[in-house]
Amino acid sequence: MTQSPSGPTGPGSTGVPDAVTLDDVRDAARRLAGVAHRTPVVRSRTLDALVGAEVHLKCENLQRVGAFKFRGAYNALSRLSPEQLARGVVAYSSGNHAQAVALAARELGSHAVIVMPEDSPQSKTDATAGYGAEIVRYDRYTGDRVALGRQLAEERGLALIPPYEHPHIIAGQGTAALELIEETGPLDALLTPVGGGGLMAGSATAATALVPGIRMIGVEPEAGDDTLRSLAAGHPVTIPVPHTIADGQAIATPGELTFAINRRLLDSVVLVTDDEIRAAMKFAFERLKLVTEPSGASALAALLAARVAPLPPRIGVIISGGNVGLDRFLELMG
Repeated sequence: MTQSPSGPTGPGSTGVPDAVTLDDVRDAARRLAGVAHRTPVVRSRTLDALVGAEVHLKCENLQRVGAFKFRGAYNALSRLSPEQLARGVVAYSSGNHAQAVALAARELGSHAVIVMPEDSPQSKTDATAGYGAEIVRYDRYTGDRVALGRQLAEERGLALIPPYEHPHIIAGQGTAALELIEETGPLDALLTPVGGGGLMAGSATAATALVPGIRMIGVEPEAGDDTLRSLAAGHPVTIPVPHTIADGQAIATPGELTFAINRRLLDSVVLVTDDEIRAAMKFAFERLKLVTEPSGASALAALLAARVAPLPPRIGVIISGGNVGLDRFLELMG
């Protein structure tokens, strides 16, 4: 694995498509063994009949902190020196990476400072604070979370743990797809939500190495189509900060490293509306007995809304997270 000299404090080897390999994902899996949950793969005859394919749901909503983000955060923090862990870490996130870094820091005897938007879901803010993190708030529509995170890192001597733009983060996230394929065997396609691109980059790295010819399909909210536009342009583009219920995918531009990997390994990106995400959340709750947050349900939404054509026979879908409070869930369903 190639990385910057400063390790997790830097952005990683941006622009290097093979910065993460299957061996890196397997190494991350060894670090996560006994620490992260090996989340279940759920099947539903009702879902199979509805969409006309054999669907395998990788339920990262049942991961520690309620999302796949714990995989990458722990993989990155576990590689820091004891001296750096003693000084602490800083991260920026709308919620799931925030919780993941906070918990990973606590597990490793460190302390986390988290930069979070003022409009982060209260359940995510409360959980992050509950893991012992110090929270610094900012306005996502006018502030620069990256600049604020770097400033705190420099002023306090903290290691900056980015939400997706680092090889260790990407490799950790890829363990979700690794586990899925180990359990299901070869799949024809894998649907994965795309925000900053770390989950997709890690999943595509693992899946395409294990199953040559697998179709990697990214899913974005219609209002936050930065990766789709970037793929069309051939380079990362920036859009206005999206207004979407999928707060975990409200990203203005993909990471340079994640985009370099995804540009090489993705077959396509499809879009879903907020209403289609709501319908997927309702289906997951009523028929699958799964609680999902909007971002976590977007890949399922693409399947239910028939965004994937032609439809392959055996499909994997990553349910990326379930961090939604009761009041917010009822509001969305209402």
